[in-house]
Parts: sequence; C-alpha cells; structure tokens
Amino acid sequence: MRVQFTKAIPALLLALSLAGCQRAWHASPSLSTTDVPVDTTITADPKLEVQIAPYRQQVTDRMSEVVGTAPAALNKGNYESALGNFVVDLQLAQSEPLYGQPIDLSLTTNGGLRVPLPQGEITTGNIFELMPFENELVVLTLKGETVKQLFDYATTRKDAPIGNATYTVQQGKASNIRIKGKPLQLDKTYTLVTSNYLASGGDDLKLLKDAVKYENVGLLLRDAILNQIRQLTAAGKPVTAKTGDRVTILP
Repeated sequence: MRVQFTKAIPALLLALSLAGCQRAWHASPSLSTTDVPVDTTITADPKLEVQIAPYRQQVTDRMSEVVGTAPAALNKGNYESALGNFVVDLQLAQSEPLYGQPIDLSLTTNGGLRVPLPQGEITTGNIFELMPFENELVVLTLKGETVKQLFDYATTRKDAPIGNATYTVQQGKASNIRIKGKPLQLDKTYTLVTSNYLASGGDDLKLLKDAVKYENVGLLLRDAILNQIRQLTAAGKPVTAKTGDRVTILP
C-alpha cells in the first residue's frame, strides 16, 4: 500500500496579490509527487497515540455494548432466510411510524447484508459489521408492472428477500404473487421501503429507478436495525426470524 502526498507551488498567494488588478489572471500550477511507502517500518507517534487513546477507548466501549441476544445465528440464504426476513420485517416496523401510514412491501439484498448476526450476545459492533454503509431508508411508489419485474428479479437472483409478500418459483419464473395476502394487481401502485442504494439502481435493480414517487424516511438502515433489536430486548424478546412460508419453490 502506498500513500501519495502532493505539494503545489503557492500560486494562490500570487492570485491574492493580483485580486485587485483588472488584467485577467490564469493559473499555471506546477505539481510534484512523492511516493511514501506505508508498512511496518513506520512506527506510531507516541504523542499522537496518547491523544488518540481516549477516543479509541470510547469507540471500543460503544462497539462492545450488548444490545440483544439471538438463540440461533441469523444467516443469509437463497430466496428467504432468517437474516433477510429479519431485516425486511424491521424495515417495515421502523419505517411505518415515521412514514405515517402502512407500507406495502419491503426489500433488501444479500449483498447489502455483510455478515450474519451471531448466536448469543449481539453487540453494536455486530450491527456495524452487518451494515457498514450509511444507507438510508426510502419509500418508493411503484406501478404494478414494476412490482412484477421486482419479483422476477428476486426469482432470478435468489438473493432479494421481500417482506409482506409470498410467491411461487416454478421453472425460473415468479407466480402466485400475493402482497399482504392479496393477489398482485398490475393496474395498482404499491409502496416499497428499501435502502437509498437499491432505490438508485444498486445491485442491478435499475427497475426501481422507474418509481412514481421517492420519499425519504429520515432513518439510517443501521439505526433501524439497532432500534429494532433494542426494542425486542426491552420487551424481553430474543432476536429471531421465521422462515419457510414466504417463497414456495416448485420443479
């Protein structure tokens, strides 16, 4: 690994001295570059270490805070999984009070969930490892045709958990799509809560860029996960998620 340091001739000083002149000034910067290797031969500065130590301890204490307990690890998997179902369900639970009305669907992808939630104690650090990105929750209003495309995407990719819905996978296609227990209607619009990353087309979800409406929830996905786990703990409940009843796979 190498770090570049750039040193410029102080042309800015010349610009300031000419600021009151009528004649136009054109900058002619000259740059020189020096490569400095960063490896084990570079030792920590003792004075800086003393200054950093209290902040490092604060971070360590914060990341070590136990926020909940899981009787079994929550892992990722194809179509639906404990981790995927847990996240899409909490996106709904945490977003609806802020949005002010029920939301039809919830979506995440396995690619955005970086690690499982471990069995046993769950710390704040575990949540940051699960969701290291500053992703925000947003609500999209989608046409029924776009929602159908979303289920086709989930069927093909196998890594896009969807909340508030059930569907059947047969011969690589999605069928019997039901949202909140009712059949998908192509002439209707539906609301979907997801991350701003996916809403902008991340993970090849370009279809979401066809949203009729885009609304910010005002909550980071990481904070939503933390809030949900803390609320479960306050209610004396463990961190769990049911699987096996959302996606039916047929030959």
